[in-house]
Amino acid sequence: MISNFVKQSVPSGLPAFALGANNLSILNIFKKKDVTENPNANLTRELSDVHKKGMFCFQCQETCNNTGCTVRGMCGKPAYVANLQDKLIQVLKEISVLVEENGGEVPHEVGLFIVESLFMTITNANFDDKMITEQINKALNLRESIGKGKTVPTPTLGVHTSSNPDVVSLRELIVYGMKGIAAYAEHAYRLDKEDPEIYKFLVKALSGITKDLSVDELGKLTLECGNCAVKAMKILDEANTTAYGNPEITKINIGVRNRPGILISGHDLRDLKDLLEQTKGTGIDVYTHGEMLAAHYYPELKKYDNLVGNYGGSWWKQDVEFGPFNGPIVMTTNCIVPVKKAYKDRIFTTGVVGYPGLKHIPNRPVGGQKDFS
Repeated sequence: MISNFVKQSVPSGLPAFALGANNLSILNIFKKKDVTENPNANLTRELSDVHKKGMFCFQCQETCNNTGCTVRGMCGKPAYVANLQDKLIQVLKEISVLVEENGGEVPHEVGLFIVESLFMTITNANFDDKMITEQINKALNLRESIGKGKTVPTPTLGVHTSSNPDVVSLRELIVYGMKGIAAYAEHAYRLDKEDPEIYKFLVKALSGITKDLSVDELGKLTLECGNCAVKAMKILDEANTTAYGNPEITKINIGVRNRPGILISGHDLRDLKDLLEQTKGTGIDVYTHGEMLAAHYYPELKKYDNLVGNYGGSWWKQDVEFGPFNGPIVMTTNCIVPVKKAYKDRIFTTGVVGYPGLKHIPNRPVGGQKDFS
């Protein structure tokens, strides 16, 4: 894997680093094997309405003609992937309606599954149709496990859920707000911080946008979404500062050295911590990229001598800048752009990130590190 692209191997017998108990994959929480692994008998039928061509996505500011991408995403997302993501959101809505009908108490594993699924559909995170299809399969199994034979009306697939453009806009604004909340909540969970109230809101909102709510009611739900986002950011800040210390003004090297190096991009500080632990004392340098730049101002992370600097400019320049880097590259969260041949054999995904043809680094075991060797 990564070690194949650097000149020095990572030594075995590293001390185990485990910040807490929440080091497992979110999906490993499920106790029932059929929820995570067994093919759902209805998967083929459920995917029959997911078109290979044609799409509508306007969840980011880059959207085509400032109206919506209809052939392929400006981000590079193929139409089929966009439609699979819509399908995943549709099943999450059904799960949420069932949870509410069962009394509204959100099981822990359901809240975490919703978080991971929403995060997977965020802009420039996952382009892998197989990975998203697997998530849909898990969602269908979870839906049936919760429903116990009960069914709910199938929500409209995709964005155009009403003839009223204001209703459509507010519903989608809530969806995109929830995706941001999910990203914050997922990162905080990795560091043993969570709030069940966030999961309750996600269920409430996903269920709410399937109902015939008025514009005023949707407006109130939108404001509630904003309040929940602030709560999620607060929890993530507490998680980061508890684990890595209070940020400090820091000078950062933006050059590269003549040594083996690994480039890590995204927002997942826990992944960076694991990588730094596994490469310390090996002669391998670690460089941050994009949003991972902020890692340098945390005392617990900048104490590592092998965290040597930041490489590259804005995330969208990676298709030009990754080629000359010459070392392995790890994408921990968004943003990933269509991968070029110049570096395709040495870029890895992990977490919710996926891209066809790339090697995916599995989630960390309970009480252990993610294996970057």
